[in-house]
Amino acid sequence: MEVSKAEIASAAVASAPATEELRGAEILVNALQAEGVKYVWGYPGGAVLHIYDAFYKQDTIEHVLVRHEQAAVHAADGYARATGDVGVALVTSGPGVTNAVTGIATAYMDSIPMVIITGQVPTAAIGLDAFQECDTVGITRPIVKHNFLVKDAKDLAETMRKAFHIARSGRPGPVVVDVPKDVSFKKVAYAGYPESVAMRSYNPVRKGHAGQIRKALQLLLTAKRPYIYTGGGVLLGNATAELRALVDMLGYPCTNTLMGLGAYPATDPKFLGMLGMHGTIEANNAMQNCDVLLAVGARFDDRVIGNPRHFAQNERKIIHIDIDPSSISKRVKVDIPIVGDVKDVLTEMIAMIKESQLRADPAALGGWWGAINGWRQRDCLKYDRSNTEVIKPQYVIETLWNMTKDAEAYITSDVGQHQMWAAQYYKFNEPRRWINSGGLGTMGVGIPYAMGIKLAKPESEVYCVTGEGSVQMCIQELSTCLQYNTPIKILSLNNRYLGMVRQWQEIEYSGRYSHSYMDALPDFVKLAEAYGHVGMLIDKPQDVEPSLREARKLKDRTVFMDFRTDPTENVFPMVQAGKGITEMLLGAEDL
Repeated sequence: MEVSKAEIASAAVASAPATEELRGAEILVNALQAEGVKYVWGYPGGAVLHIYDAFYKQDTIEHVLVRHEQAAVHAADGYARATGDVGVALVTSGPGVTNAVTGIATAYMDSIPMVIITGQVPTAAIGLDAFQECDTVGITRPIVKHNFLVKDAKDLAETMRKAFHIARSGRPGPVVVDVPKDVSFKKVAYAGYPESVAMRSYNPVRKGHAGQIRKALQLLLTAKRPYIYTGGGVLLGNATAELRALVDMLGYPCTNTLMGLGAYPATDPKFLGMLGMHGTIEANNAMQNCDVLLAVGARFDDRVIGNPRHFAQNERKIIHIDIDPSSISKRVKVDIPIVGDVKDVLTEMIAMIKESQLRADPAALGGWWGAINGWRQRDCLKYDRSNTEVIKPQYVIETLWNMTKDAEAYITSDVGQHQMWAAQYYKFNEPRRWINSGGLGTMGVGIPYAMGIKLAKPESEVYCVTGEGSVQMCIQELSTCLQYNTPIKILSLNNRYLGMVRQWQEIEYSGRYSHSYMDALPDFVKLAEAYGHVGMLIDKPQDVEPSLREARKLKDRTVFMDFRTDPTENVFPMVQAGKGITEMLLGAEDL
């Protein structure tokens, strides 16, 4: 029996997915639900009111009302760093967008997967200097992985699918979706969220070239002075298990960058400490004197290798594994580039080592470890532990480490001396436990990061290490902590200075402390109490441990600990700008 065209058409309509009419805002919220989003941090305004109305009508996503848009992006960023999920923030047009720019740039520099939804004036008003209008696409273009301006509500679902795909795949990064107010209000037919996404112009490579991996192994296994240098890409690629297996199998020394801490256990003897501007002697000397360097998910930035000419003085072979081809040979020429997902490449590398008959020369490796242990004897992280008059900031961090080393603890930090002391003296043994702004060096991230993490990890202990300068940049978020019950512990290493600025002025500017002293500081104890939290003032070394113990007991309260620390203390080791990484200042005696 012959089937008519009309019957075929009728059957096609019957089997097609049912469509319904939804407003653009409702489609956007459906997209977030389909992506499994649990939290959105934001601040309402005129251009996003339709979206906020759609949030009001659902109960699967919790919206967190921050006190400043910058903090919305930082909190979503902290959530993403700790969980590996895509963080989501929502801000209105104009100043909402410009306030969010610092948070977006912070996430971009550290390759954090995020989707930032921004409101925009109605499409008919774009370009006419409408109230609260700004060129969001133009402003954010240099600081995002990609951005979209959605001009038709029919495109919203597909755009959101693309935004999440771009944010989390390849080298992760923030994606901005700019939504005009009329687009969020318009009703259009909605057939459901796309199950897949196809982008002809975006197909990041995952699998490394097998031939390049074999060449790399040949170099690695015949090295006399091998070294493994890893960055944040190992954490972002969830490749810590593979890295640890590789290092343990080879028995080679390993170092992490500031952003890579926790990829390899800090308490393992094969870990030489952080390298770079404030890295250890052994980590920096090994970097300069190795003969084969394996770089994994790192980018040889200026804070790691110092002066590139100095770094190039010693001949070495460099293997570089990274998912982003543009990062390879960007600052330092490499010999064996391997483009691919670090987890996949390391897995293949481990399998090839097991199959290979080639093994490292134990005598050469023993000599190399002998040199490294000789550098270690210098104890470059020593400080005056016997001081009973004034609190040494390093002691606060060491005490926190000893107290929480067996707990599931997350440490956020702001930027400055306190950040470096936290990186040096807190021994991170697990990945994604150290949350800080590396590439952009953004002050004010500490409290928002901690808020975001505490929502994601309510049973974990979350500590924010900060200074009296950084903490005031987003201190209004103490109000958000109270409203959303995120009981974090804040350790302010209060030295009454913009400490890192003061340190540079002491060393480079003959002690001319131009605007680095913090006059008129608030009473942080009273300020914390005014926000509904617990405040503590600690000014004696013998009170450091008891106060931390007391704060830990207050599991359901946010506690602000104002530690009055030595204002003259500097971060050492230190590599000055323009110097090589082995040209380190080790203490006041080198000044």
